[in-house]
Amino acid sequence: MKRPPKDWLARWIIANVPTREQLEDVKILRPVAHRVLAPELWRFTRRSVPRGTALGLLVGIFLMIPGLQIAGAALLALPVRANIPIAAGMTFLSNPATTPFILYASVWLGNFLLGRTADASGFMALVESHASVSQWIGWLLSEAAPAMLFGLAVISIGCAVVGYGIAVLFWRIRTAAKWRRRHVRED
Repeated sequence: MKRPPKDWLARWIIANVPTREQLEDVKILRPVAHRVLAPELWRFTRRSVPRGTALGLLVGIFLMIPGLQIAGAALLALPVRANIPIAAGMTFLSNPATTPFILYASVWLGNFLLGRTADASGFMALVESHASVSQWIGWLLSEAAPAMLFGLAVISIGCAVVGYGIAVLFWRIRTAAKWRRRHVRED
């Protein structure tokens, strides 16, 4: 009989993340269920967790469209064999509370690296006014779009690299602690 995990994070994940069996029942996934629900994409291993962390941060920060972030991270997790729940969960770093900071930082960084003087207020005005497609296309052709997109790319790649490193370090520390506890019990 399996013992319940002592780690609060593991207990939370087990309680809140849907199981493979629950996902197999989703009609939309049936045509690709054999690929999406492959067991190696759902296991928490020392290789898949850092990949999922990096992929989720990369997609979550660069692709600022809610809903598409999770789907994009889950689909990109397939070819790189990343953990799907971690990849999907890490996309929540960009949420309504952090999005303005990420966007302003990306415009500032894009301006700095590209030598431009674009302003982020135009983007926020389009978001707040629920702009039409033609207005968004006009903004994409302006000076602000390249600065923001380049800044988002740099920030998302940087966060993905840092997230990967933190996940690897966390995994090693956790594994070492488990080994220490195991050796203490044996002595």
